[in-house]
Amino acid sequence: MKTFSPTPKDINHEWFVVDAQDQVLGRLASQIAHRLRGKHKPEFARHMDNGDFIVVVNCEKIKVTGTKMAHKNYYRHSGWVGGLKTTSLGDMLASKPERVLMAAVRGMLPKNRLGRAMLKKLKIYAGPEHAAADPALLRSARHERQIRIRHRPPQDRHCPHPRLRWLRQHHGERSCL
Repeated sequence: MKTFSPTPKDINHEWFVVDAQDQVLGRLASQIAHRLRGKHKPEFARHMDNGDFIVVVNCEKIKVTGTKMAHKNYYRHSGWVGGLKTTSLGDMLASKPERVLMAAVRGMLPKNRLGRAMLKKLKIYAGPEHAAADPALLRSARHERQIRIRHRPPQDRHCPHPRLRWLRQHHGERSCL
């Protein structure tokens, strides 16, 4: 018996709405990551994006356990010397509650372009109202994007790298050799 490997036509993406009110942050994030990855499906393949679309509402009413509200910090850096910024979980939930859940789910997905594609299927809203996209509109927009990418201008065959093309264009033919 041969091993089954799904193709893109075998994959069916469904839509789920999750209410995050009174849910614990880490447990909810792990369940969302599990669904985004598609591990709940029998045709799961780790090299393909076969997960579902997930819409999370009431993200501002999420709970955490222990003393994480005061002691858990989020860091970002501007790239300059001394540019490290620190924000506590309590401040982040007060100002941008969507980023808290997004960061938790991002840490549970693969760290490559497949993980970034899975994360795009997650829509998070702070309040109870949401404006999730219609799957038919999403499919048509994806089709338009593929057409736009396919009709790119042809590249120079002798010099495919953009930097080398620029050097060749501005400094003559010998710089590409």
